[in-house]
Amino acid sequence: MGALGNNTVHPNGSDPFARNEEVAQMEIMVLSITFVVAVIGNVSVLLAMYNTKKKMSRMHLFIKHLSLADLVVAFFQVLPQLCWDITYRFYGPDFLCRIVKHLQVMGMFASTYMMVMMTLDRYIAICHPLKTLQQPTQRSYIMIVSTWMCSLVLSTPQYFIFSLSEVKNGSGTYDCWANFIEPWGTKVYITWITGGIFLVPVVILGMCYGFICHNIWKNIKYKKRKTTAGSAGKSGLIGKNSVSSVTTISRAKLRTVKMTFVIVLAYIICWAPFFTVQMWSVWDEDFQYADSENTAVTLSALLASLNSCCNPWIYMIFSGHLLQDFLHCFSGCHKTNMDFKKEDSDSSIRRTTLLTKMTNRSPTGSSGNWRELDNSLKSSIQTE
Repeated sequence: MGALGNNTVHPNGSDPFARNEEVAQMEIMVLSITFVVAVIGNVSVLLAMYNTKKKMSRMHLFIKHLSLADLVVAFFQVLPQLCWDITYRFYGPDFLCRIVKHLQVMGMFASTYMMVMMTLDRYIAICHPLKTLQQPTQRSYIMIVSTWMCSLVLSTPQYFIFSLSEVKNGSGTYDCWANFIEPWGTKVYITWITGGIFLVPVVILGMCYGFICHNIWKNIKYKKRKTTAGSAGKSGLIGKNSVSSVTTISRAKLRTVKMTFVIVLAYIICWAPFFTVQMWSVWDEDFQYADSENTAVTLSALLASLNSCCNPWIYMIFSGHLLQDFLHCFSGCHKTNMDFKKEDSDSSIRRTTLLTKMTNRSPTGSSGNWRELDNSLKSSIQTE
């Protein structure tokens, strides 16, 4: 999936390139569900951010682009793989084969490195808070743009590795196939993909979270000592207020750190089996593509595709207002439009009543009519 293409072959009957249909049907079903859930989840996050009334923070900016990267994975990795499994062979021109393979790996790079940039932003915010005052929004956009550009560049080798070629010389069976220099080409390619998309990002993420946890622990200990010393010499009311403010700030920081940690954990759980099997397949000389190994390769690839489904719901859980804003997009739109129409209608009625009362008021300008007008307006406002 994405790396070696559909190079799983099974001697089955007269067709030497037939596949295990039971495994293929399972893969088609799982990929269909994965694609639908990933699209619905990530589009929901984007709609919630579009309709939110709160100002978009740097964290929400990274979540927005991570959702876009996951949509790239869904449309250009999961969906082509689903179509590929349905047709079994790639039916298209050579340039389309190269573009599809390029976009498949580009989505993997973009999703991974956007997550890394989001974690680096949390590292800067917590471990170097003074740097967040120096054009933080501009720095965030630079990190996001650089992520997309690097993903585009790092996935360009796909154009030269994959092409529409015969599965085996003289077989007459064509597919979007990888052509490696034997015997070391496959090992170099898989090792490079594994290191660039999984190993190096995991090392960076581990270092960032190590510094973040260490800094938070020192910060909490320092604030506890400072709060205890301050409350001893001040009144109880001032001490309670200071403790409350410190607790609120700590919870806000910890919430974003917890969310990014869960995103990273889900990424590792989903992708670790896939890259482990891929490395095993190229570095173990005794590895054979029998039915059992093929099932393991397929299951690991399906588990990896689930990562694009997990992230949106993690955002929703840790950012409660996003879920509310998303629900308002559907449950509140119709009601809001009706309320606006009703409010406009009621407002026009009130304006007509006001003009009528002003027109029909006493020529002497007595205060009784104005007091009656104020009471009627108050009563009309209270009934809405």
